[in-house]
Amino acid sequence: MSNRSLANPIVVAGHICLDVIPSIHLPDNRHGVGDLFTPGKLVDIGAAKLSTGGAVSNTGLALHRLGEPVRLMGKVGKDLFGDAILQVLRTYNEQLSQGMIVADNENSSYTLVISPPGVDRIFLHCTGANDTFTANDVSDEAIEDAKLFHFGYPPLMRKMYEDEGRHLEQLLSRVKQRGITVSLDLARPDPDSAAGRVDWRTIFERSLPYVDIFLPSFEEILYMLRPALYDELADKHEPAELLHCANSELLSSIADELLSMGVAVAGLKLGEHGFYMKTTADRERLSNLGFCAPSDEIVPSWINRELLAPCFAVRVAGTTGAGDCTIAGFLASLSRGLTLEETMLAAVGVGGCNVEEADAVSGIPHWDDVQQRIQGGWEQQEPGIVLNGFVFDSIHKLWVKR
Repeated sequence: MSNRSLANPIVVAGHICLDVIPSIHLPDNRHGVGDLFTPGKLVDIGAAKLSTGGAVSNTGLALHRLGEPVRLMGKVGKDLFGDAILQVLRTYNEQLSQGMIVADNENSSYTLVISPPGVDRIFLHCTGANDTFTANDVSDEAIEDAKLFHFGYPPLMRKMYEDEGRHLEQLLSRVKQRGITVSLDLARPDPDSAAGRVDWRTIFERSLPYVDIFLPSFEEILYMLRPALYDELADKHEPAELLHCANSELLSSIADELLSMGVAVAGLKLGEHGFYMKTTADRERLSNLGFCAPSDEIVPSWINRELLAPCFAVRVAGTTGAGDCTIAGFLASLSRGLTLEETMLAAVGVGGCNVEEADAVSGIPHWDDVQQRIQGGWEQQEPGIVLNGFVFDSIHKLWVKR
């Protein structure tokens, strides 16, 4: 199907929340967070920073800052937190709040981010109105002119994973039937929550036939698709060390399973180790990508490929939203009709810009600035995982499976 114009919007739908991040400074003689949670004790802390979070905010606003036309579709309650979310979106552009649903008698989603210096962050999350978001909340009119539809974080949206993902399947199939390119991202749920106990393999089998681009993180998909292996590795390693357990054989095996479920492009975000991608060998499946299908001239770069884009060297200020911004770089490239090699580099380039600032999107520059930095010889890091059978392509600056 022929591409739509660059002026047609990318719709980013799914989870959105308000992040409340209090400034906490522990005295030198306090080595943990236990004193923060002593019953009956008043703890003196600093001012709180408010920012929006979730896929709709992070990926959507990153696309906006890159210069892409974008329409945001999430759900908030008619309350103060909901007002704050809408106000943040309007600071970027008044129109960005227009696709949001404001629901009466519902609570907006929020996260308390407890982040004392030198201590792993603690997230206290309320999914709120995200839990009642259904396929019916995305109208045909809202996606009528879209070229690409990205949906993020169904594990944090109860209606999307209940009943074996019936609403997720209905939503994605309806979008796909309109010829729109469909992209999906995940979030890892609390293992003890309802979302952590559902059969995600069944949900994937129902939903992925309608997904063109699937871009979860390694930890997320390992938890959902290979729970026994995830538990085995988690028993031996700290959460931050799980990525070091990845290798090319495991990545390829997971990607093959996702491709067999129906996606055309399976990408796995690997944090500091880069961005892995495997694509379908079926030319017809690739041509069915919809409005953002690769043109005939660049189709060879997209068919039956397996590669890894290493991260660019940066001074890390924070990693909030890094994966979401990497996806924004990928989707912007897909929208612009680039080769897979160019798309992969742009994805990690946007992700690299993200981590240079502490928040999710303020580090994202315009698309042209990202490209100028990549083409100007931006230094790359070595992946810290085993890549058997891969060689480094110095022309395209990627690790490629031969």
